[in-house]
Amino acid sequence: MTELYEENFKTVSKYVHATSRGHEVIQTAVGMQLLPQDYMFPYYRDDSMLLAIGMKPYDLMLQLLAKKADPFSGGRTYYSHPSLNDIDKPKIPHQSSATGMQAIPATGVALGFHYRESLTEEQRAAVDASSETSLSSDSIVVCSLGDASVTEGEIAEAFQMAALKQLPILYLVQDNGWDISANAAETRAQNAAEYAAGFHGIEAISIDGTDFEESYNTIQTIIEKIRTERRPFLVHATVPLLNHHTSGVRMEFYRDDLEESRERDPYPKMRQLLLDNGFTVQDVDDFDAFAKAETKKALEQAMAMPDPEPADLFTHDFAPTSITEERGERSPAGAEKVVMVDCALFAIEELMRKHPECLLYGQDVGGRLGGVFREAATLAQKFGDNRVFNTPIQEAFIVGSTVGMSAAGLKPIVEVQFADYIWPGLNQLFTEVSRSNYLSNGKWPVSMILRVPIGAYGSGGPYHSSSMESVVSNIRGLKIAYPSNGADLKGLMKAAYYDPNPVVIFEHKGLYWSKVKGTKGATSVEPSEDYVLPFGKAWVLQEIWKKEEEETLSIITYGMGVHWAMNATAELGLKDRVEIVDLRTLHPLDYETVFSSVKKCGKCLVVTEEPSENSFSRALQGRIQEECFKYIDAPVMVIGSENMPAIPLNSVLEETMILSTEKIKVKIEEILRY
Repeated sequence: MTELYEENFKTVSKYVHATSRGHEVIQTAVGMQLLPQDYMFPYYRDDSMLLAIGMKPYDLMLQLLAKKADPFSGGRTYYSHPSLNDIDKPKIPHQSSATGMQAIPATGVALGFHYRESLTEEQRAAVDASSETSLSSDSIVVCSLGDASVTEGEIAEAFQMAALKQLPILYLVQDNGWDISANAAETRAQNAAEYAAGFHGIEAISIDGTDFEESYNTIQTIIEKIRTERRPFLVHATVPLLNHHTSGVRMEFYRDDLEESRERDPYPKMRQLLLDNGFTVQDVDDFDAFAKAETKKALEQAMAMPDPEPADLFTHDFAPTSITEERGERSPAGAEKVVMVDCALFAIEELMRKHPECLLYGQDVGGRLGGVFREAATLAQKFGDNRVFNTPIQEAFIVGSTVGMSAAGLKPIVEVQFADYIWPGLNQLFTEVSRSNYLSNGKWPVSMILRVPIGAYGSGGPYHSSSMESVVSNIRGLKIAYPSNGADLKGLMKAAYYDPNPVVIFEHKGLYWSKVKGTKGATSVEPSEDYVLPFGKAWVLQEIWKKEEEETLSIITYGMGVHWAMNATAELGLKDRVEIVDLRTLHPLDYETVFSSVKKCGKCLVVTEEPSENSFSRALQGRIQEECFKYIDAPVMVIGSENMPAIPLNSVLEETMILSTEKIKVKIEEILRY
């Protein structure tokens, strides 16, 4: 295949590709021994491993040429970026370009196995039935890595959890001595086996990845141990790189070791091994001829296949959800009022009681504390430490492991302790979580909920007070909620659980207990257990009737902004002239309700706690202005916090920076006078 690609370089290099020349032996030795119940995470040079599990050259070439029939992504992603959910082959969840990021989702699958194996037989049967994913008790995970990627921080997070929890995973590291143009001597203090040895509980072994017998026998022994002993291993296989890094980065540009590498070519060794074991020269020559003929035919067939159509661009951004209408009782008769944080807590408790595949994990959510906001209080005691547990300080792992957990048939609810802590998790949120369904052509939606306590409250200072919804809302493939009250939070939490897509829920810390002046409205009668609130349904919570002789205003807001707006209009005596729309969800966003309110009122103010420059609110402002221009009597305006780099600790400075009821009152009067 590599030779064929070189012969047809001008044709096949329209899209970037890499090949496994030099790596074939270790990849084949691994792929041959995997079973349909196993999960594998190949990286972009693993085409030999894909062939070894039963894929055909034609399958890979459809992706090489980005054809509509590409079985992995429908022409959406690079060569040898597989995602596969065939019943007769190992499962391959989606992954990005796999330069280390795949280690966390792969370890997440193994963590999912670990949880399922901790259950009783009856509980396991319930999970199988509920999740529609049945796993064998000897399933394993293989995560394939290039040696250069092992220097990444996210690898350390994956190794740490694999060692800590003793997970059934094999990290296969193929070491060809190069990154792209940087070599091992200038970028790595030790090889992968030496590095992994520092993680107590991971057994690490180095082998010659060009020797088939050593590779096959070593992998066979290790896989058997993982299947029975359920613990992690790392195999560091040394191999040469005999082709270009990729078709776009040619080896002759920079390589000074090509002759030495060619001396380590595994193909002559493999050929001799066949001859030593009863095959004739003619047999091996026939194998060669067959391979060349088949790959040539496959390329011709793939080239003749159609490209995707323009309409194909718009499929599989989200998997369909069954929650499209508000259902259940929002305010049951006789129910008590509860604070917002408890609405979420009770929602999760109800979900965990009903669904054995539901887990909760993150920093400090375990039994000792139950979350720094008590948002998980009593859950570990009720459902067990295997189901509600603490993680290390590993935002990347917390977020990215949900890809693997979901692929293993579980529904993880995870938490980033403060919005300010989400930044290390953004790589996984963007590259792995949000794109999985789209780039796998609908095969691997990630069903997860990420809870994010957000917003300024009680002099939290620069590391516990930030708003950052603009960054997250710019990641396509996520659904995003930002409720202003407990009833909405519970209804949206339930809708998020039954949604097969990834959901981020921003929960304002200042609304959790309604301790901030003017936020009693966040306290709600607790909705019934069956209450669900679909995403994309805004709430006109202060509706007005338009009078032609009066100036009226529509305020579009969410989260804490709802309470500031309600308080401001009440104090100004303008509740009959100012309509307030609570967005509830930032994506999908209920533009219909927003535009209808703005057109009716004639003026609009977007209220946000974030600094407004370059923000979600500015984008919304522009969309409203564009859609409602003919109906408005003043520019659409935005008010947010001051545009400073961080929220200061000092309460005077914090108050100066953050939006407030008083500031909104001034802005309302300004717009109405316009």
